[in-house]
Amino acid sequence: MFYGRREELEALDGLWGKAASSFVVCSGRRRVGKSTLVEEFAARSKCRFIEITGLAPDEGVTNERQLRHFCERLAAQTGQREARADGWAKAFDALAAALKGRGRTVVFLDEISWMGAFDKTFPALLKEAWDTHFARRDNLVFVVCGSVSAWLRDNILRSRAFVGRVSLALHLEEMPLRDCLAFWGAAAGRTSVRDVVDALCVTGGIPKYLAEWRPALPTAENVRRLCFTPEGYLFRDFDVIFTDVFRRTSGEKASILRLLADAPRSAKDIASALGLASNGHVSDSLADLVEAGFLSADSGLNPATGRNVREVRYRVRDNYARFYLKFVEPRRKAVADGSLRLVSPARLPGWDTVMGLQFETLVRNNLRTLLPLVGMDGALLVSAAPYAVRGTKRGEGAQIDLLLQTSKSVCLVEIRRQKFVPASFEDDMRRKIAALRLPRSLSIRMALVHDGDAAPELAENRYIDFLVPIERLFGL
Repeated sequence: MFYGRREELEALDGLWGKAASSFVVCSGRRRVGKSTLVEEFAARSKCRFIEITGLAPDEGVTNERQLRHFCERLAAQTGQREARADGWAKAFDALAAALKGRGRTVVFLDEISWMGAFDKTFPALLKEAWDTHFARRDNLVFVVCGSVSAWLRDNILRSRAFVGRVSLALHLEEMPLRDCLAFWGAAAGRTSVRDVVDALCVTGGIPKYLAEWRPALPTAENVRRLCFTPEGYLFRDFDVIFTDVFRRTSGEKASILRLLADAPRSAKDIASALGLASNGHVSDSLADLVEAGFLSADSGLNPATGRNVREVRYRVRDNYARFYLKFVEPRRKAVADGSLRLVSPARLPGWDTVMGLQFETLVRNNLRTLLPLVGMDGALLVSAAPYAVRGTKRGEGAQIDLLLQTSKSVCLVEIRRQKFVPASFEDDMRRKIAALRLPRSLSIRMALVHDGDAAPELAENRYIDFLVPIERLFGL
């Protein structure tokens, strides 16, 4: 079962047109489909495929165990005699020996940060092996992949040792809405858009989570089954992915994420709220969370001055993580003892509130799909981020869900999940425009993205330039 990822597959397939081998780095959040993408690429290429995954660095796993596992998997897939490697240089020599012969080959080293977790020289030895053995081959695509994006960033993508060697760096985001529909299969045409939106508000566009969804069941039943039973996949997965990705620092990073689940904050505010020193350590943790796909760092420009906003604000961009932290974790004990096994999640307090937050994030995460729907297709954006104006003696404050800016115009995008958006929405927008105090040199446009009905007057008055029902982001 493989859906979407057309651009990524085209980028990988284009590497076969080169006369030399290619080194590819693939990163992204756990469960986003990195390994599946590489496997699909190899299958479509009809080539020789060697895949070796590092062992999670749990208790009892050592560098020697990693090396033995590497050699075992290599021998099992090539039919060659198992090599004995006392270090990574010899392990890579064994891999090079197994590649003798011609024909297209994909080598895939998955969870490479686990593979090299016990040997600080691992990146240097990989670079040497690339230069000595693999770079000189033709018809070879050599892919390294991992969920610890910070490790890939520090040891390969930003390492001087690998400068000029990486042919392609893929960072997989969640799937766009139109591709997510494929997981409903034949049931998509008879499933309401609201049901699909509700599902994605819980899972985001994460393929593994969507694969666990059962389209034949109502949304509330799927959420109950996956999130509110002790054996539920989404009840257990938060702790698993955080431990896998962050290991020894998972507790602190989870605390930061919990704090941001309610509202965006600056690094200074985060440090103060958690009682931490406002230093580089907090900034490093935030950078790791952004790199791993859990947070977004919203900076952008002040539209009145054209300058950078004073503070970068961090917000949760991973819908599953926030849904778990806001709606599931506070009920963790009741879920664990089975008290909520028969309860519909939609009847629990706070359901509508959290789903409204989730809907906003879902729309923001599909910015590329949204832009042509609000007249910004092909526009050179200088900023795209939520924007807040603090109230002063001179006037009221305002919160803009998404402010799109070019050098000559701004577009205020408001995102609403409600049964009915009334005609008074126009008055709300007038107040927000007044609060922005924009220079007359900028053109101002407005858009409403909504899940629910909108008052007919909003279309008739033409004050709101773009009315975008959520169906249009699905391509419907």
